[in-house]
Amino acid sequence: MGGFFGVASKRDCVVDLYFGVDYHTHLGARRGGLVVCGEEGFQRAIHNIENSPFRSKFEKDIDDFKGSIGIGSISDSEPQPLMVNSHLGSFAITTVGRMNNMEELKEKCFAFGTTQFLEMSAGKINTTELVAALVNQKDSIAEGLAYAQEVIEGSMSILVMTHQGIYCSRDRLGRTPVIIAKKEDAFCVTFESSAFLNLGYHHVKDLGPGEIVFIDPEKYVVLKEPGKEMRMCAFLWVYYGYPTSTYEGHNVEVMRNNCGKEMAKRDQVDVDIVAGVPDSGIAHAVGYSNEAHKPYGRPFIKYTPTWPRSFMPQNQVERNLIAKMKLIPVQEMIKDKRLLLIDDSIVRGTQLGETTEFLYESGAKEVHVRPACPPIMFGCKYLNFARFKSEMDLISRRIICDFEGTDEVSLEVLQEYADPDSDKYKKMVDEICRQLNFTSLDFARLDELEKAIGIEPCKLCTYCWNGKE
Repeated sequence: MGGFFGVASKRDCVVDLYFGVDYHTHLGARRGGLVVCGEEGFQRAIHNIENSPFRSKFEKDIDDFKGSIGIGSISDSEPQPLMVNSHLGSFAITTVGRMNNMEELKEKCFAFGTTQFLEMSAGKINTTELVAALVNQKDSIAEGLAYAQEVIEGSMSILVMTHQGIYCSRDRLGRTPVIIAKKEDAFCVTFESSAFLNLGYHHVKDLGPGEIVFIDPEKYVVLKEPGKEMRMCAFLWVYYGYPTSTYEGHNVEVMRNNCGKEMAKRDQVDVDIVAGVPDSGIAHAVGYSNEAHKPYGRPFIKYTPTWPRSFMPQNQVERNLIAKMKLIPVQEMIKDKRLLLIDDSIVRGTQLGETTEFLYESGAKEVHVRPACPPIMFGCKYLNFARFKSEMDLISRRIICDFEGTDEVSLEVLQEYADPDSDKYKKMVDEICRQLNFTSLDFARLDELEKAIGIEPCKLCTYCWNGKE
């Protein structure tokens, strides 16, 4: 996925930028980048952060950087921010999102007069470079950003930095957050609201869907009013979002506690310990434990000093190995115990299945699993939140195809399996439980999830669970 942070200040902004971007490293682990604008023009650094923390890679750069305006990003894809010189002047650009019609837009750019794009090592075009080419088709940056939002299929939130300030553009349907904050001598723009809390900023506004705002050290100006339709990614609250972040006025940690409470209200299972899979399952488990009046415990501990997040490596075998190695059991809290385990979700099922096995090997009597969202049945078309080559990597889809006897299951049939009150749903859940060797399995319902978030359901994107646009 990825995240970004920008600062427009009356003073040097480098320290704020450095820490603001670093607070986004939970959103990606491949590349980090910073650009600052000062008296000497633009200065940029981009580093691979797969095997080293962001801060250690950029410590030397920030000693040399000087400037009052800057943007930076964490990315799981192409190098960014990019520096561009065009008829609109010099600017830097960074993006968060996914573009599904890249070939079509590339041809549009060629027709407009763009002569070439630089290819990445995988032979693909840098998405951010293509966004910059779209912006350059108009007579101003604001018009170009509005045009890009109009033609991009998927989602794309964008920051463009000039010598005067930063243009901030939230994706057309508001699937990802863009938040503005301020302090006495500066404004910042961020994906995660938690990124500015320790830097002295306070919240000013969440950009609306498709809204475009310009910030400089003294003010912000709305250049394009927000649209009325919103489809914010509900999975941000479930998994991706940092616990201290707040989106649309609804905090991530509070949501996860509420979700756990909703799950506990209809669960009758008798257990000795309620536990959360670190990190995102923990708050759900605390909420469940409090509501069910069952002890909360940590029967395994995540070893964080050296292991990165398990979904980040490109190789699935390596991801599985890391997921296994980073959780260390506390056997004294496992042996002869009936455990209820809450994870944020089940995607492939591999990692949670292996976690369950090591709990049994450590002497667990029962392992009851309660994922904090419904079964994931559709690959996300709007954000790069999961790494899988096809929807057949999803355990739910493999089981459905086995039941239906075909890999070409219609949307109507898939939505029958997504209905938690249907016989097909119950059959699918029973088979997931059997294959992964859980004592019992019960997913959070979508209505519980929506209630826990607290936003009108029509403003949330729930495509990955029910296939509804």
